[in-house]
Amino acid sequence: MNIKLVVVGKTIKGFVDDGINEYIKRLKHYINFSIEVIGDVKNAKKLTPTQLKILEANNILNYLDKNQVNTQNSAIVTLLDENGREFKSTEFASYLQKQMNSGIKTLVFIVGGAYGFADMIKDRFKNTVSISQMTFSHQMIRLLFVEQLYRAFTIIKGEPYHNE
Repeated sequence: MNIKLVVVGKTIKGFVDDGINEYIKRLKHYINFSIEVIGDVKNAKKLTPTQLKILEANNILNYLDKNQVNTQNSAIVTLLDENGREFKSTEFASYLQKQMNSGIKTLVFIVGGAYGFADMIKDRFKNTVSISQMTFSHQMIRLLFVEQLYRAFTIIKGEPYHNE
């Protein structure tokens, strides 16, 4: 199985990139994982949050179409959204194990921009996960997600990273 984290815009904080890269190195032992960056919307500062979310949504849909992310049989798309389903780390590990056992080829997790997702994305992709009830920057969510993904695989493998 492949796992992709699709993100809107580049990470601009070096320490976030450093942390992400550390967990990507660790994840290579467990799964084929990649982060795909969708470019920032040009002239974003001149747009309202709603306009920006719509343009980002179009970019996300174009990315999925261009990369032939087939949600019918071979891929599951999950939005990382503050209103999504919350998991304990062990529950997230079980969720991933279930997806791997189901024969799904690719899990795609998407992080929206600073204002989240447009309704057109939320309406199309009902599968949502929340990292926390707290609010984090869309850049920090990337680091938190890859750490939780790594943690989940150590749980699945019975390795001593996770303490409960």
